[in-house]
Amino acid sequence: MKFETFEIPYTGERVLCGVHESGLPICILRKEGYRSAYATVAVRYGSVDNAFFVDGRLRTVPAGIAHYLEHKLFESEDGDAFLQYAKTGANANAYTSFQQTAYLFSCTENFERSLEILLHLVQDPYFTEENVEKERGIIGQEIRMCEDDPDRLAMFNALEMLYAAHPVRIDIAGTQASIAKITPQLLYDCYSAFYNLRNMVLTVCGDVDEKTVTAVADRMLKTAPPLAIERRLPQEPTTVSEHRRVAHMEVAAPVFHIGFKEPVTGDGVHTGRELMAAQVLLELLCGHASPLYADLMAKGLINETFGSGYFEGAGFGAFLFSGESRDADAVAAALVAEIERMRRDGIDGERFEEEKRALFGQLITGLNSVESCADWMADDCFYGRKPFALIDSAAKLDVQSVYTVLHKKLCTENMAVSLVLPKGE
Repeated sequence: MKFETFEIPYTGERVLCGVHESGLPICILRKEGYRSAYATVAVRYGSVDNAFFVDGRLRTVPAGIAHYLEHKLFESEDGDAFLQYAKTGANANAYTSFQQTAYLFSCTENFERSLEILLHLVQDPYFTEENVEKERGIIGQEIRMCEDDPDRLAMFNALEMLYAAHPVRIDIAGTQASIAKITPQLLYDCYSAFYNLRNMVLTVCGDVDEKTVTAVADRMLKTAPPLAIERRLPQEPTTVSEHRRVAHMEVAAPVFHIGFKEPVTGDGVHTGRELMAAQVLLELLCGHASPLYADLMAKGLINETFGSGYFEGAGFGAFLFSGESRDADAVAAALVAEIERMRRDGIDGERFEEEKRALFGQLITGLNSVESCADWMADDCFYGRKPFALIDSAAKLDVQSVYTVLHKKLCTENMAVSLVLPKGE
């Protein structure tokens, strides 16, 4: 197997990337002297992939099936993969997001055996009527627990208002009604469509060399057929479907999510420059060092739970603000006023440089975490970026890029306010 070497900007560390004969992309960042090693197999398959073409035929499947698959792959005819990991001393886990599913482990010893378990479980599905039905109860309980989370309710209510058609509006785990439709055959169909090694990536970070990883891959990987999947996302309106929604729960304090929908065009893929500009813009707008944050705190409109983020992916993009407040409408009005002021008065150059340096520092610091590095490499692979290219994007960011995001992506007319109030209010 041949590897190409990429140097991480400004650090001199090197990432090795190649494609195994089986079709699986592999990325390795060796951290000499580190005690722990971390590996993940990520699949470019998430909760939004509920409609897709296989061999020219459109398939539509129930919401939550990607998450269901994640649960079931740990079970095989050989037994539970967690029990096998327990013998190697590794800590294993998995997660499903809107756009990918990942299986991972960290360890301080027995790396090769743990990697064998990982590569085996993603290639050996085992679904029966009995074990699928058993999992339905477990996931159903997980869904009910999420329904009791006021912050999660506020977030998905906001997404439902922001997105009329895009499946990002649906909870990753699906609903009780949707998971009731999932069968072993549907799981096998989705596995066959998406769990192709050419639609996956193995990333490794720690004191592990490429010879060790390649040797395990040679033993464990089966040659993948050509990838035949084509995703289908619905046409999403540029405007929001609803501007304000109130729900009630047993909460001590009102919870809010405020979203500003970005008018996504083309394939919806965001550049590294856009991602870094959005992060800097959020800090300038309402970060802990911003005048707006200080003012809202002084007025008692927000507390330490307040946060913000840029929520983006294929076909969607939004700026989200969340927290607790007795007057979330006043918080929303203050955000809109500050956005309009920044558009009118411009961005302070000194503050821009401060936030740019802070972001660059956070990215460099993130390289100390083997977990962050492995996950980062997987994202870069799926988005077609060079490994850790976002570091260079942050270092070379200019204020004009932030202006562009402020004027073209942060759309105040596309605002949605989601509130969860205590019962009786």
